[in-house]
Amino acid sequence: MKLDNILQFFLPKNDKFYPLFEEATQNLVDVSNKLIQMLYTANRSDRTRIIKEIEDLEHVGDGLSHKINYELNSNFITPFDREDIHQLMVAIDDVVDYIHGSAKRIDLYNIETIPNSFIDLAHINLKAAEQLHIAVLNLRNLKNRDDIKKACILINEYENEADDIFDHEVARLFVESTNAIEIIKQKEVLSALETATDKCEDAAVIIDGILVKNA
Repeated sequence: MKLDNILQFFLPKNDKFYPLFEEATQNLVDVSNKLIQMLYTANRSDRTRIIKEIEDLEHVGDGLSHKINYELNSNFITPFDREDIHQLMVAIDDVVDYIHGSAKRIDLYNIETIPNSFIDLAHINLKAAEQLHIAVLNLRNLKNRDDIKKACILINEYENEADDIFDHEVARLFVESTNAIEIIKQKEVLSALETATDKCEDAAVIIDGILVKNA
C-alpha cells in the first residue's frame, strides 16, 4: 500500500461534502421537475411563476456550490481528490444553469406553443438528474460500486438519446420551417436542453473517475 493511501486510511475524513453534494443533486432533480411542469403549463402567468421558482432553485444551487467551495478551501482532508470535488461541483451547477437558461429563453422568446422535442429533452434531463442523484447518494459508501456504475451508464445512454433528438429536431426545423427567426428561437432552447444532458454526463464521468481512483 502506498504511503499516501496509508495516511488517508488513518487520518479522519471530512464528511461535510457528502450531504452538500446530495442536496445539490436533489436540487437538480427539483429544477428538472419544475421545467417539465412549466412546459406543460399553457397559461402565461403561471408559466412565468414557475420560471421564477426555477430561478430560485438555481440560486439554491449557487449557494450550495459556494458552500462546497468554502469547505474545500477550509479542510485539509477531503473524502476524495480536491480536483474531483471541484469539478463535480462545477458540473452539477452547470446542469442547473442550462436548465434555468432553457426556461428563460422560452419566456424571453415568447414561445407560446411548446414543441414535443422540448418536452422529450426535459424528461431525459430529469431521468439523468435522478440517476446522478443516485450515484452521489452511493458515494458515501464506495462498496456500492455497481449501483454507481449503473447510474453512470444510464446517464451516458440518456445523453446519447438527447443528442439524437437534438440532431433530428434541428434537421427537421431546417427542412420544414420557413421562419428563420422561429428556427433560431427553437434551436437556442434545444441547444440549452441538450447541453444540460452533456453536463450531466460530465458529472457522471467525474464520478466514474472517483471510483477508479478509489479502487
